[in-house]
Amino acid sequence: MQTSNDLKNLLERIDRRSYPAYKDTRGAYRFGDYVLSIDHVQGDPFAAPSRVSVRVEGKRAGFPPELYRTDCRRVAVQDALTRRFGRLAAGASFQAKGSGHSGLISLSRCGQEVLERTACTLNPNSGEVLLRLEVGFPANGRTINARELEKILFVLLPRCVSEALLYQNWDPRELNAAADLAEDQDYIRKTLPQMGLCAFVADGSILPRASGVSQLPMKGAVPFRSPEALSVELELPHRGKVTGMGVRTGVTLIVGGGYHGKSTLLKALELGVYNHIAGDGREYVITDPSAVKVRAEDGRSIGRADISMFIRNLPNGKDTTRFTTEDASGSTSQAANVVEAIEAGTSLLLMDEDTSATNFMVRDALMQRVIHRDMEPITPFLDRVRWLYEHQGISTILVAGSSGAYFHMADTIIQMDRYVPQDITVPAKREAALFPLTGEHPEPAREPDFDRRLKASQELRDGRTKVKSLGRDGVSLNRENIDLRYVEQLRDGEQSAALGYCLRYAHRHLLDGEKTLRQVVKELEQVMDRGGVAALWEEGEGVPFLARPRTQEIFACFNRDRTLKLAP
Repeated sequence: MQTSNDLKNLLERIDRRSYPAYKDTRGAYRFGDYVLSIDHVQGDPFAAPSRVSVRVEGKRAGFPPELYRTDCRRVAVQDALTRRFGRLAAGASFQAKGSGHSGLISLSRCGQEVLERTACTLNPNSGEVLLRLEVGFPANGRTINARELEKILFVLLPRCVSEALLYQNWDPRELNAAADLAEDQDYIRKTLPQMGLCAFVADGSILPRASGVSQLPMKGAVPFRSPEALSVELELPHRGKVTGMGVRTGVTLIVGGGYHGKSTLLKALELGVYNHIAGDGREYVITDPSAVKVRAEDGRSIGRADISMFIRNLPNGKDTTRFTTEDASGSTSQAANVVEAIEAGTSLLLMDEDTSATNFMVRDALMQRVIHRDMEPITPFLDRVRWLYEHQGISTILVAGSSGAYFHMADTIIQMDRYVPQDITVPAKREAALFPLTGEHPEPAREPDFDRRLKASQELRDGRTKVKSLGRDGVSLNRENIDLRYVEQLRDGEQSAALGYCLRYAHRHLLDGEKTLRQVVKELEQVMDRGGVAALWEEGEGVPFLARPRTQEIFACFNRDRTLKLAP
């Protein structure tokens, strides 16, 4: 390994040479407290910035093992380090001058959720800290300005490393608070099944967001307060007693007038599968970790999904036990989304009437009288929601604003009144009894068939595959875009990028025509369990910024990949 003086001498030698000479800097250099690795050098100052990593040995970093004794604590501490380093890097960025990206110092931009990222990892065995960042190597035009890079690497970057990656420069209370909060959140999530709950919303939570483009809590918002009938109390390992609304397993209906907070509550629940940072307002909004938000998704591709529990006897004779289309309708897409969520192992479906296909959700009495069941191939979700819970153990939380039919199916009915929830189960059931459901009983449901075996695309398996994140909207593999806009629980473009590398890894190593999708996803999870999300990157150094997606989003991405081939 070379020393920092070796790097300084090298920079002096290449100063004012053409930009490609920067490639000579690749390698690892020992600085006082850490090792700096220049992993990938950009081709010119206008290209994507160079990738650099900093490795601090466990003894020098000094973070107590108590902070990372469990995965949830470790991820929370990694998140805190990333956020602090990011703030420091933002202050140091572009202090070195030049063309294009010259002087840029950046890493992952974290949102309100706490995600496992490649930007920062804390080794649970040694306490070693590895941080990855991007640096724009300075140039004047396309001529190296090594003095400005020296400023970055020998002045600005060491300050950031010292302040963010050495425990001695932290207030211990700050890191302990982040780790303890994550452990409390994890405790609630693991306790839900024991209490017969699928979600929990703490009293005092702030659910509304500042705006449609901001995930920050709204100032002056009405704090959440549980109805007395649904109130539960938990004793958390660190915070102690906390009270709030327990959403019981079964079928829960959320109703109320427009703009009273129905969808706001559902949105908080769908994001309750993630831990949130302190001050978010939703720190103690916790949902079954397998929960899936389901909606209609016109135009999506479907590959051999068994949607027969909802749709059968199509006029064109198309087989709905192996339904395939490049351009799904609202009803067929939502049916596929429900079935694929079951395949992904969900125990909780989340739905909003506003984003659902009407004919998939319900058929009223008059429509049933005019269009008889034998003329209608769709069995609405209304007729399957109880079966899903009673036979599959899958609960449903549904926001409804116009149809009262679900009153008959619900175990719990919550009315939102000016952002304050009320339990109206008893009076709503009493009113529903005056309007009994009519019509014939649906055909019995059967468990969907998930025996779909996948083959790799020859091009993606044998050739060079370029993965490009399209932000939260999707990911592209070479020329094929995978649309993830309606996979609403994806929270970060780095998760989308990781999904792209999941696909690439699977095409290279797993899609042999023998494994089912469940087996493929399980093996991908094992790869990430062993080596972190960085294990998906197979090019050695220069790991890009990735964030680990949930199992459910991995399934969703595979199900929307038009390049996948299905074995006969």
